[in-house]
Amino acid sequence: MLMNRLTSEEIFKWCSIPWQSLEGCEGKKIKLAVRKDRAEMMAEIGNLMADEVRDHNAKGLPTKWVLPAGPCDEYDTFVRRVNEERIDCKNLWVFHMDEFLDWQCRPYPVADTYESLEGTMLACFYNRIDEELRPPEDHRIWPRINNLDYPDEMCDKLGGIDTVWAGIGATGLVAFDEEPRDYWYRPTVEEYADSKTRIVDINSDTMVAMAERSFGTCLDRIPPKGLTIGFHVICSAKRAVYMVATGDWKKTVCRIMLFSEPTTEYPVTILPKYVPDVTLYTDEYTIDHPMSHDTRGW
Repeated sequence: MLMNRLTSEEIFKWCSIPWQSLEGCEGKKIKLAVRKDRAEMMAEIGNLMADEVRDHNAKGLPTKWVLPAGPCDEYDTFVRRVNEERIDCKNLWVFHMDEFLDWQCRPYPVADTYESLEGTMLACFYNRIDEELRPPEDHRIWPRINNLDYPDEMCDKLGGIDTVWAGIGATGLVAFDEEPRDYWYRPTVEEYADSKTRIVDINSDTMVAMAERSFGTCLDRIPPKGLTIGFHVICSAKRAVYMVATGDWKKTVCRIMLFSEPTTEYPVTILPKYVPDVTLYTDEYTIDHPMSHDTRGW
């Protein structure tokens, strides 16, 4: 069925809970792991990543991930451990979340630039892993405009994803899977959960957030379109690890993802319906909502 939009009353209630009380609250849809700061949190996640590949290797199993091109600081710990401990990543399959397109739906050249997420991942992930341990190129699954079905077909062929490692947008995006805002189609939660790899217009609030974070809110610097893997791939996972430590931008969405029923208004809320093990990792500042303090009459 189509999920109604969340009410202000629901959101205000969730935001008013002191963060120290969240762990004991009934009705949470996912697990919560709060760490002191971003550095501690991302180092722990990097270790979780290295442990998963190492453990799967010991069992003779492939490792199948969905990875973001941001945040990237978890890769520091992962790459260090891979190189130091000689953790073989030749059997690691990586489904990349998304890629930017220009206003004419054309991809940008692959380079270490903001517009090229493939170039970003080469610089911060692949090229930092020792060559003899590095995932082969045919194990790196990118959404491409000339073969949109390939990620979904490969996901099905491999039997689904092990872990989604995901940053989350302020309005609940995962990859560039955002709230549908078109008058002409209104997908249900079930339809959205089976959505395929596709070309998307990036929602305006996401463009503002990216421009503010990187370019002094110069909106002209942000690509307006993208390619994204759909939730068909993401919802096939056994586990999802949300990484959210961006402070004020994410305080409200953290509360929504903890308590909301599935809704396309905040797509991140859909995952717990399909993924059996979901954890939000965050830091004390991000999870501490101002509306849980003196709100001066809100």
